Amino acid sequence: MAIKVTALKYAESTLPQSSVLQGGDAQKALPISFIVHLIETEGKRILADAGCETMPGFDMRHFCSPVQLLKSLGLQPEDITDVVLTHAHHDHIECVRYFGRALIHIQREELEEGRPYIPTGSKVHAFDEEYEVCPGVHILKIGGHTKGSCIVELEAAGEEYIIAGDECYRSECLEKKIPTGSSYCPEKSRAFVEKYGSGRYHVLLCHDEKLLPGRNGTKVLLCVQ
Repeated sequence: MAIKVTALKYAESTLPQSSVLQGGDAQKALPISFIVHLIETEGKRILADAGCETMPGFDMRHFCSPVQLLKSLGLQPEDITDVVLTHAHHDHIECVRYFGRALIHIQREELEEGRPYIPTGSKVHAFDEEYEVCPGVHILKIGGHTKGSCIVELEAAGEEYIIAGDECYRSECLEKKIPTGSSYCPEKSRAFVEKYGSGRYHVLLCHDEKLLPGRNGTKVLLCVQ
């Protein structure tokens, strides 16, 4: 099965270490990026999260609208067939309003918080525990970061990839098995890093500070023909 995943990095900022890593220092700031992922497969163009254009309280550096980054790839908002929202926090959902032709997938417990962002008349699919968007693209509820927060699981060439949403922010969380400090359910956050930090999975992070440092832009992370 052919599949391509492109990261669209649209800004940089910082978070307190205590938000990124359980037990971290609230006075120490760590760099983060803001990233959405474009999945192209089986006649579908799927956005994993929609991104944002405003982020009150954050110093957003090297900003470029996610829609503008899509256009740099030759795509218009109406070319997106599906938007998977890993959770309903502002930076993951604000720009969903641009994708009026897409089917929006959101976990049922996240829908109440996310509804104010979703334009009237949008096509919305609410699911409970898991859902297959198309062969090889699967949404799974984790519920660590928020009540209904999810990840996107991808299968390609016998390998397993996940788009982690905000279940963890940095590779350090996985390498050292340290859960995120921003957790609705610490037990599920710990279970997440234990499972997905095992080395079996390729984990794509939505706030990966190592991706295109010092600028915005796009980068192909996976391409299987």
